[in-house]
Amino acid sequence: MDMQKRLGEEKIYKLLLEFSIPAIVGMIVNTLYNIVDRMYIGHIKGIGNLALSGVGVAMPIVTVVSAFSMMVGIGTSYKISIKLGENDKESAENHLGNAVTLLLLLSFLASVVGLVFIDPILNIFGASKNTIGFARDYIEIIFIGTVFNMLSFGLNHSIRSDGSPKTAMFSMLIGAIANIILDPIFIFVLDMGVRGAAIATIIARSISTIWILYYFTKGKSILKIKKSNMKLKKEVVISIITIGMVPFCIQISQGFVQLISNNALKTYGGDNAIAAMAIISSISMIFMMPVFGINQGSQPIIGFNYGAKNYERVKETVKYGVIVATIILMLGFLIIQLMPKVLISMFNDNSELINTTIKGIRIYLMMMPLVGFQVIISNLFQAIGKVKIAMVLSLLRQVIILIPCMIIVPKFKGITGVWLSGAISDGLSAVITAIILVKTIKNMKKKIIL
Repeated sequence: MDMQKRLGEEKIYKLLLEFSIPAIVGMIVNTLYNIVDRMYIGHIKGIGNLALSGVGVAMPIVTVVSAFSMMVGIGTSYKISIKLGENDKESAENHLGNAVTLLLLLSFLASVVGLVFIDPILNIFGASKNTIGFARDYIEIIFIGTVFNMLSFGLNHSIRSDGSPKTAMFSMLIGAIANIILDPIFIFVLDMGVRGAAIATIIARSISTIWILYYFTKGKSILKIKKSNMKLKKEVVISIITIGMVPFCIQISQGFVQLISNNALKTYGGDNAIAAMAIISSISMIFMMPVFGINQGSQPIIGFNYGAKNYERVKETVKYGVIVATIILMLGFLIIQLMPKVLISMFNDNSELINTTIKGIRIYLMMMPLVGFQVIISNLFQAIGKVKIAMVLSLLRQVIILIPCMIIVPKFKGITGVWLSGAISDGLSAVITAIILVKTIKNMKKKIIL
């Protein structure tokens, strides 16, 4: 049975396992780029705390830049899934070719702007006189290698929509393994510190990029990158950006939240608090990445069946996604609440920083079990092209609720208020998402897909 037939006929749980497990592995592996960097950097003798804080300042900038690759990558992958569901291979290849050109243009612009305005950008994102040197050492190299970051991350989504989830996983895996091997060599053996961590990351990303480009040109892909499809077409670019705008805004908002968070942390807790948040976000990513992997795994199934008007299969896919995501985050919540020190010690062994982080992570992530439902439902509306609803739902946690909380609550509760903001945002966004979902179901009546 060919892949397109399987997407329309195979049992949903089998498809979801087949697509989601590689996606989950891929997302976790991708997260390892940042997590492994922080683990090694946090243990640099004598400067681990400040170096970790400096990288914590740089990370929101990486988040903002990756928003553009996410916009193009996810927007393209969703359109490819729908077009293949409509049996329109030519249009799918047009989207893929235009995506390559967009990623090249955006990476060039990001590199130029970042390198020219590097110090003002770092100051805006919360660097202090003690951490700006470490932050600059890291982000300067990342800006130089932006093209590899954007191509590898942006095009990997399309491999999955092309019907090759295992290949998508492998393309992420080879880069992450390279990063894990290269990090200690550049950081400790070559004594390059924070700059070495960034160099290792860029080399690893370049390896992934070469692999992905080979797959879409010489490999066994259904779709091919062709020169004739790389000329930008207005309608194709608009269709990519329209769907990709939701994850773009989510990612940009995360960068903006990190900016506000870093400044609040610096005001109420100093550089140590910024280092603590860097650790908290890393641990959070470990458990959130499987949920995002489920989203990515379900996307081709939802997109294909929505395009083929098999709405019951869309409903079943979402149901399984919510159940599995909730189970994963419940387990994550229990691990974090019961044994936070074990997780935190992987990043740093300073007792003061560990105690600060333990208090912060228990409060900040106390509503984690509710997040899975919120994320999966947001993805549903995005996958079926309901962009406005998807935008509202996706921005609830990271903008509409969290940013005001980050500004207001710390004024009354100090550093504890920063930690409380995450919990408040997670809880309220889940409740509001449930309300919007129920109202949407009622409004859709006979055309209901849930």
